[in-house]
Amino acid sequence: MKNVSLFIFAFVGLMLSGLTYAAEDFSALRTEWNQPDLQGVWNFSSDIPLQRPTQYGEREFLTAEEIDEIKARRVAIDEFSDAAIPNGGLNEAYNDFWVETAAISDAVRTSIIVYPTNGRLPPFAEGAIVLQGRLAPDIEGERPVRLITGGIGSDGPEDRSLSERCIMGFNAGPPISPSLYNNNLQIVQNRDHVVIMTEMVHDARIVPLDGRDALNENIDLWSGDSRGYWDAETLVVETRNFNGMTQSFGPAGTSETKFLIERFTRIGNDTIEYEFTVEDPNAYTDRITGIIPLTKVAGLLYEYACHEGNYGMTNILRGARVEEAMAESSEQ
Repeated sequence: MKNVSLFIFAFVGLMLSGLTYAAEDFSALRTEWNQPDLQGVWNFSSDIPLQRPTQYGEREFLTAEEIDEIKARRVAIDEFSDAAIPNGGLNEAYNDFWVETAAISDAVRTSIIVYPTNGRLPPFAEGAIVLQGRLAPDIEGERPVRLITGGIGSDGPEDRSLSERCIMGFNAGPPISPSLYNNNLQIVQNRDHVVIMTEMVHDARIVPLDGRDALNENIDLWSGDSRGYWDAETLVVETRNFNGMTQSFGPAGTSETKFLIERFTRIGNDTIEYEFTVEDPNAYTDRITGIIPLTKVAGLLYEYACHEGNYGMTNILRGARVEEAMAESSEQ
């Protein structure tokens, strides 16, 4: 665990220098079509919370003193864990070795959400469906299951979450959202298209840039229908036509009335500022805007063969049938 903490703190130390970084000093690399070059593999790992702790109010960035306090607290936690668990937690479901939450960026924000200005989710809309999935015992609910993690039962695969069914990755969005691991995406460009391929569940979102009309409103997709355009040095992607089979954002909504705007701006050789805004009147009473830094990775994005390797789903359902048979046997 200590090695992981040192890894994290090395990046935290680097973050301090980025608080004064001026994006306007960077001249964006360009493609052969004279468009800003966003291509490559990018990492969006982050230990910044989605919602801002209330003690920070409307302040977006941590101070140097607060960062030092966080570092000291993590060292103390790791030292306690090493003493209490000699094997480093290897008997746990997930220990520090597997968790990828070290931000590789120069921004130390108090939250991913920057609007509302308190950095927190706005109130739920009246009548909004709200379900919080988790890596824990199943919750009560009905099909269709819109949860990203967890489930409502094990009568069939339709009772499990979208990520367990290999339909939607739990960090892939859209919009993307940092999680425990596999926080990588690849961007590929040509003159008329941008492809945004996420590592988790290996989904490729093809974004036309040629001004074509959006799909008919009756055609709905898991990741919506995206259309893009260039606003100076920023790629703007607008996405509609979500199929209502996913949550809108966070625990709320059904995505049927969700409208998403994403902005990709390359602000350095190794950094893209990714900003998203979610508008869904059936989920929240106000829009939600967040900012996540993407950092260039000197590596390849390998296929996440989710369906091909999804033996977990088979074992969940098999285990449930065994439990049922045992219970029936004990009653006889």
